[in-house]
Amino acid sequence: MNWLKTHKSDVLLIAALLVLGGGLTLFLLATRQAGGTVRVQIDGETVMELPLDQDVRTVLGEGEHTNTLVIENGAAQVVAADCPDQVCVNHGAIQYAGESIVCLPHRLVVTVDGGASNDVDAAVK
Repeated sequence: MNWLKTHKSDVLLIAALLVLGGGLTLFLLATRQAGGTVRVQIDGETVMELPLDQDVRTVLGEGEHTNTLVIENGAAQVVAADCPDQVCVNHGAIQYAGESIVCLPHRLVVTVDGGASNDVDAAVK
């Protein structure tokens, strides 16, 4: 009988965690912001910023350390790299503010920044 009480508590805890996780997921999906620009950093320095609404294909880096970045249909993706692990290529496309693709061997970071912002700090009625 004691085992049954423990089992019920475990099931209730798992159900509560699933409900909380589902609620958090829905909240994050509902509040994410579409990106406006892609910031490309190599060795911590910003080398370029590209708009997400224009299709671009560019090779980043030089020599043995190159990555190919493609922006199309409002999303950015690293489609080719000569690094051994290919994590950046397998990451997939990014399009929402705050998302990023990182290539550690090449010290490359591609980040989506927020969309158009207005210069209004406050509105007075």
